[in-house]
Amino acid sequence: MGLTLERPAQAPGPAVSRPSSRSGRGSRARWVWGWAYSGVLSVLLTLAVLLGYLVTGIASGTVDWAALFTSSTWSPGNLAFGGLAMIYGSAVVCVLALVLAVPVGWAAAVALSEYLPVRLAKPLRLSIELLAAVPSIVYGLIGIMVIRPFVADLGDVPGGDSLLAAGIVLAVMIMPTIVAVSVDALAAVPGRYREAAYSLGLTRREVIRSAVLPQARPGMRAGVLLGLARALGEAIAVFMVIGRADGRFPESPGDAFSSLVRPGQTLTTKLAGPEPMLAGTSGPYFAALCGLGIILLALVAVATVWGTRGSTGRAARAPRARRSAAWLRTPKDRLTTVLRLGALLLPGALLIGMLGILLARGGAALNPAFWFSASEGAAGGGIRDQILGTLLLLATTALIALPLGYGAGIVLGTRASAKTARVLETLTVAIGGTPTILLGLAGYVLFCTTMGWGRSWLAGAVVLVPVVVPVVALTTAGRIRSMPGEITEAALALGLTSSQYIRSVVMPYTWPATLTGLLLGLARAAGETAPLIFTATVFFGAPALPTGIVNAPVQALPTHIFTLSQDSGAPEAIAQAWGSALVLVLITAGLLSLAVFLRNRFEGARRWTT
Repeated sequence: MGLTLERPAQAPGPAVSRPSSRSGRGSRARWVWGWAYSGVLSVLLTLAVLLGYLVTGIASGTVDWAALFTSSTWSPGNLAFGGLAMIYGSAVVCVLALVLAVPVGWAAAVALSEYLPVRLAKPLRLSIELLAAVPSIVYGLIGIMVIRPFVADLGDVPGGDSLLAAGIVLAVMIMPTIVAVSVDALAAVPGRYREAAYSLGLTRREVIRSAVLPQARPGMRAGVLLGLARALGEAIAVFMVIGRADGRFPESPGDAFSSLVRPGQTLTTKLAGPEPMLAGTSGPYFAALCGLGIILLALVAVATVWGTRGSTGRAARAPRARRSAAWLRTPKDRLTTVLRLGALLLPGALLIGMLGILLARGGAALNPAFWFSASEGAAGGGIRDQILGTLLLLATTALIALPLGYGAGIVLGTRASAKTARVLETLTVAIGGTPTILLGLAGYVLFCTTMGWGRSWLAGAVVLVPVVVPVVALTTAGRIRSMPGEITEAALALGLTSSQYIRSVVMPYTWPATLTGLLLGLARAAGETAPLIFTATVFFGAPALPTGIVNAPVQALPTHIFTLSQDSGAPEAIAQAWGSALVLVLITAGLLSLAVFLRNRFEGARRWTT
């Protein structure tokens, strides 16, 4: 058979041609491509459902867009729907988060990449990645117990619920993203640039500033924008510390400064509150909320697309040599070294501090009875049912997301042209950055209301699938593109069909990386709270394991912690919340550790293969 597998000139990876329709082998294996394209279809379907939910909601009533953007009055009883105060709140907390996180994140990334040996940098980077895996509900809980009292003392205000508290929490949450992406950008700078700069007699600070940073700047900027996308879309952690006060828009610069230590509202906290349930599914109230959702989705999409294009869409500048006054060069170099290494200590200190707080306040989790006994009353007993419910949701999500994400990754890595792959990747990243509160609201309308499921564990698992699929797809596509050309050439020489190439070559090579992506995605899904509140969970009264699908809710750790934290004045609720948070962090850390183990094992296997 004359079938050939050739790589197009502009292909992003080892693209393969379609098998002949007259080929018996190709016909028998069409299921491979049917399965692979179903993954791409799932990404497009998720985007269509989100947009359909929001557009339908807007069409169900009249939206005064001018008032939505210019008025700060939100009064459903008077049909006044102004979103300016929420847009202002979202902007302020994101700016605060970036101001706090970007200098530290960039300095820590430079220290990891340019100052430390690999043996020391790898475990430190892992500790920062662990910060990224901490569930957002845990960040919110720590914000209530630590950040709010700090702001109350700083601003001499009662409670401490404020825009500043939300900005600090978001800064800690986005810093790992900025560090991880920036380290990758710095590591991608060819060593010859550094060697050329050192040959000119430059100090290390001058080499980094003149030769490394100009090359890595697009990637480092992408890390900032991806962090901004996460800050814009975060709901629960902000919800727990911001105070949720409507209509707080400053009328003067002095008011703007003092408003930082006062309660406020953001787009996500408005959508995460009870109002989407009270607004029904049609009318001007619901349409205004959907208008806020469109604004939020547009902001996140712009930040995500800009960030992902920034790393590849601009040519790197040529390295430039800059010199300071001769007598200042060495002192500046030493001072910069101290500052950058000092910045690296902050993420590690945050991780140690968070673990210390969890161990000190969540000591109940160290008692086996806490894990294996059912809850009693509002805040007594153990959390057996919540653990089982969380594991059921994660297992079901994994079963649905793995084939879809794997299929999408194979199409991205082998089938799509460079232009198509870039478009599909952008859509996949945008889905991954979509605020989960919007996924929860869309799932509530689609599954719980339209399909009549009520609260259902299966609906909760389905709305978590878009959280996991992008991670699996992008991890798989990236691994395919790193596949050595010799393997593809050997497949071509043997005359394999495209489906045989996928089954015999691509899948054995990529499955460990795909499994790593799956576990990383599940680690994030384990901490998601907002989508489960609307679709799948109740606080008390559900059986440990459901016996059906319709009207079959479960209890889960994230929503359990969220509900208990709203009653943080009761000592029993506080102890139960901290113990549950420690258990959730241990489950997430277990998934991440397994992912790192598989990644390291896979790297060893890949070296053997090549």
